[in-house]
Amino acid sequence: MRPELQSGQSNESAKMSGDHKTVVKGNPSQYVKLNVGGSLYYTTIGTLTKNDNMLRAMFSGRMEVLTDSEGWILIDRCGKHFGTILNFLRDGTVPLPDSCKEVAELLAEAKYYLIDELVESCQQALAKKERDAEPICRVPLITSQKEEQLLIMSTTKPVVKLLINRHNNKYSYTSTSDDNLLKNIELFDKLSLRFSGRVLFIKDVIGSNEICCWSFYGHGKNRAEVCCTSIVYATDKKHTKVEFPEARIFEETLSILLYENRNGPDQDLMQATSSRGAVAGMSYTSDEEEERSGLVDHKQKFDHGSLKYVINKFCRHSIIYSTEDM
Repeated sequence: MRPELQSGQSNESAKMSGDHKTVVKGNPSQYVKLNVGGSLYYTTIGTLTKNDNMLRAMFSGRMEVLTDSEGWILIDRCGKHFGTILNFLRDGTVPLPDSCKEVAELLAEAKYYLIDELVESCQQALAKKERDAEPICRVPLITSQKEEQLLIMSTTKPVVKLLINRHNNKYSYTSTSDDNLLKNIELFDKLSLRFSGRVLFIKDVIGSNEICCWSFYGHGKNRAEVCCTSIVYATDKKHTKVEFPEARIFEETLSILLYENRNGPDQDLMQATSSRGAVAGMSYTSDEEEERSGLVDHKQKFDHGSLKYVINKFCRHSIIYSTEDM
């Protein structure tokens, strides 16, 4: 039994000889033919009138619909997502498209048909995709000293800055300098990933005459610096040497975490992370000097007892820093 089609105010069934407006009424189990923007669908009146939306108004006799000579009800919308619309009406839920573009298209159709539940689902999916697309770690690349000061003074986090500018050298580099320069950059990247939620990491590539220098800020003030360059003599020539004082950088990074406390660092814990506590009795020499003298194994640069105490107290996860961990 076909649904009853009424033309205008007439109660007689209309014999369709062309496109004209009609009012659709019928049993919920009866099927109707839909032409949505050229895409053809076949569904029941019960599906279309299941929820309170525009489709219910269209297929419950409250609104006129346009039909063609073959009995297809014409809807002037894109039919790409109408199948998803029907599945949502049938089941009350539907898998959403993977791409943001298609979710946004489906959202536009759901808004047109006034399907509030699907509108909400699409909006939540888009918001989640936007959050997921946010980078885990952001490292500002500063362009001026004014911008640097603004970043440092406006954040409540401790700040670690790496100034890196290979072209600032006046003399040729030593053979290991390029390798050590890369090691400093790699360590900065790894620390910024690990502590991005607790420390603001910034990078300066246009700063002073320094080539490689770490700066550590707490409560808006410069608390420590680790300069990684020096001038050395080889025969009768001067050379620029870049070093990688890994232990010192770790020590200052741990120390700056103490400035997460707005009241300032605990002096006992500052002592635990100082060169007399965390790395007791160790002087910071270059990698070449350490290798020549055999004083310190690379994986034993730290007094692990002191460092582990500080990390357990101030990090949310117990971490022992070593080259393998990073």
